[in-house]
Amino acid sequence: MGKETMSYHWRVQQFWEKMGRLPSDKNLDLNNCTLDAVDIMELTTVISLLPDLEEIDLSWNDFIGGKLEHLALQFKHLQELKVLQLNSCRLTTKDVACLGEAIEGIPHLEILDLSWNPGIGGSLSLLTSKILNGSKLHTLKVTDCCLTQEDGKSIAQLLSRIPSLKILDLSINVKLGCSLKSIAQELQFVSSLQVLNLNTCGLEQDGFHSIDAAFQYLSELRTLDVSCNKLIGGVFQSLAGHLASLTNLEILNLHQCCITEEDMLVLSQIIPLLSNLRELNLSSNTNVGISTYQLLSRLRFLPKLTSVLLYHCALQHDSFLSLADAVSHLPELKLVDLSWNKCVGGNLNLILKAINPDSKIQVLRLSSCSLVDEDLIDLALIIQAGHLAQLKNLDLSYNNSISDQGWETFCGSLAALGQLSELDISCRPSSQCGCGEWLGKLLDALSRLFLFTDLELNGWLLSVAQQKLLEDFRLNKKRNVHFKL
Repeated sequence: MGKETMSYHWRVQQFWEKMGRLPSDKNLDLNNCTLDAVDIMELTTVISLLPDLEEIDLSWNDFIGGKLEHLALQFKHLQELKVLQLNSCRLTTKDVACLGEAIEGIPHLEILDLSWNPGIGGSLSLLTSKILNGSKLHTLKVTDCCLTQEDGKSIAQLLSRIPSLKILDLSINVKLGCSLKSIAQELQFVSSLQVLNLNTCGLEQDGFHSIDAAFQYLSELRTLDVSCNKLIGGVFQSLAGHLASLTNLEILNLHQCCITEEDMLVLSQIIPLLSNLRELNLSSNTNVGISTYQLLSRLRFLPKLTSVLLYHCALQHDSFLSLADAVSHLPELKLVDLSWNKCVGGNLNLILKAINPDSKIQVLRLSSCSLVDEDLIDLALIIQAGHLAQLKNLDLSYNNSISDQGWETFCGSLAALGQLSELDISCRPSSQCGCGEWLGKLLDALSRLFLFTDLELNGWLLSVAQQKLLEDFRLNKKRNVHFKL
């Protein structure tokens, strides 16, 4: 090894040690390293000594913003670079222009993530226009970048040049709405698309009509997220014909879309046809509480379903009955979220009885469900019977109608949850509830749960003696358990 080569190797080694990262010729991971101006100057030199780099992650380093020019000059010499992540780097318009010039010389780039850089809004075309026809790019993420209508048009123009695209994430760009119609019309050129995330994009009915028409070209789509687009409510009744053709769809997120009862009638016909569906999120659609029973009763036709999220849906008794009936036919179910549905209170046993003895449920969320003592007694019996043996996360917060006796009964069953790692039994701070003697029984049970890490007791008023109990638990059990009070 020559002196010059040894010098290069030493400089690279010194840089890795300074950053506290393991050395690598292929992967430059400096995510959240609080790089300063001096570090960035040194990094520019180091990159030039690592021609075989395949991955670069400089995310969450604010000082990158406005100083990308010299780094970008080095990027264009990295012929093997496949992954470039610059999340939350405070990138500027000038940075985007420099990055665009660099991308022209990176033939194998597959993943580009510029999320959480609001300063690039309005200038994305400076980059997208440089991506060559036939690019190997398969992942493009620009979450929360203040993208404008013009940025949306530039993305639409790009789609025909990146036929290998599999993941497109445009979420949390509320000004994109007007250009989503243009983007939808170009989706036909990315028929291999597997993930389409349009969460909080200002999507309106016209745009959703266009996206529905594009579904006929997206037979490989696995994830569709159009959540938090409140203006698409009412549109499903007049379209969604192509939605049923997405037979490979695994995740469907319609959270907070102002879905109407008429929409639910259409969805109750379509969703059961999506036989590969694993996750369904209809949360925060309060207008569908009366009509969801028609859809929920048909979830039994989705045997691969693992997650059902229905929090804050104003479920009615009939809807809850239909869900309980369906649960017994869902052997792969792992997550159930019924939070903020008051009808669950006093009726929890309906769904508990439907849980199979070999249930795979890992997450059960029942926050603010108006639960009463009877519900916790039923839950304790199911736990002791071993029907929730795989439960890892249980949320019973904001159920202030439960007495000390109810909590004590529940705590007495906890030791049977050998996989439990997180428990939330917080109460509303405004209630000013004193914590009963059940706290001792709770801590005794947790001492036998070796995987347990997080207990939330927000809102409870603990006496000095009870605070000492918690501290003694920490010290005597020598467990790394986080208490949130």
